[in-house]
Amino acid sequence: MRAFEYIPAKTVDEAVALLSEKGEQARPLSGGTDLIVMVRENRRQLELMVDVKDIPETNVLSYAPGTGLNLGAAVPCYKVYADDAIRAAYPGLIDAAKIIGGTAIQGRASVGGNLCNASPAADTIPPLIVLEAICVIAGPNGTREVPVHQFCTGPGRTVLERGEFLVSFKIPPAKENSSSYYLRFIPRNEMDIAVVGAGAAVVLNADKTSFVSARIGLAAVAPTPLFAEETSALLAGKEVSDEAINTAAEAAKAIARPISDMRGTAEQRTHLVGVLTRRALNGAIQRVKES
Repeated sequence: MRAFEYIPAKTVDEAVALLSEKGEQARPLSGGTDLIVMVRENRRQLELMVDVKDIPETNVLSYAPGTGLNLGAAVPCYKVYADDAIRAAYPGLIDAAKIIGGTAIQGRASVGGNLCNASPAADTIPPLIVLEAICVIAGPNGTREVPVHQFCTGPGRTVLERGEFLVSFKIPPAKENSSSYYLRFIPRNEMDIAVVGAGAAVVLNADKTSFVSARIGLAAVAPTPLFAEETSALLAGKEVSDEAINTAAEAAKAIARPISDMRGTAEQRTHLVGVLTRRALNGAIQRVKES
C-alpha cells in the first residue's frame, strides 16, 4: 500500500476544498469498507483520503411522515434499520441495508458509500431508485441535486466532479397504500455479491386491488443499476393480477443487458430478472395488504 495523507474534515466547505486541491488523487471516506480495501490492495492509488464522517450534514438521520427521510451519506447501515419509523416507511431500503456484508460491516458501511462505490451489483441502489431518492451533492460551485438513478455512469464511475462529494439523500414520504421490497439472488447464503438484484415500490388504490403507480429497479444486469422506467409505467392503472405482474417481469427482462462471469451467465441473469421482479412486486403488494 502506498502512503497517503489522511485528513478528517469538520465541515462541508473544508471537505470540498481538500478534495478540489488533489482532484483524482483524493477521495472522501465515509464507511470505508470498500475504499480502504481497494487502497490496501493497491487497486486505487491516492494521495489524500478525506474523512467526512465528522461533518454534521453527512450524519443526519431525520424522518417525519410529512417530509420524508433525510439520510446523511456517512450514516452506517445499522442506524438506518434500527429506526422503527424508517423500517415501517421504507422496508425495501431496510431489506438491502440488512444484507450488506455481515453485522460488523453494517456497523461501518453506509448507504452513501454503497452508492458512491458505483458497483452495478450494489444492493442499496435499486431500493433508492424505486423510493425516488435524490442525492445532495456539495462542490466548489455549491450544492446540486441528482436523482439516484442518474448518479452512476458506469462501473465505479459517477456524476461527481472534481471537488464534489455526496452529502446526503432526500427520500420523499411514503404515500398512502404504498410499500417497497428488495431481494437478490446469490450463490450462497451470506456475505456475497448479487448475481441479480430487484427492487420494487408500489402504490395501490384505496381497496388495494389495482396499481396507482409502481417503480422497479435492477442490479447486476447492466453497467449501472437500472431504473426500469417503461416497465414501471406498464403497471399504472392495472388491476393487481398475475397477468399484469408477469407482463412487467417480461418487460424488465427485455431491458437487462447482463454479462457472463464467474457468478453467472447472461442467460441465467436474464431469467432471474423475471423471477425476482415478480417476487419483488408481490412482496411489496403483500406488505401493502398487511399494513
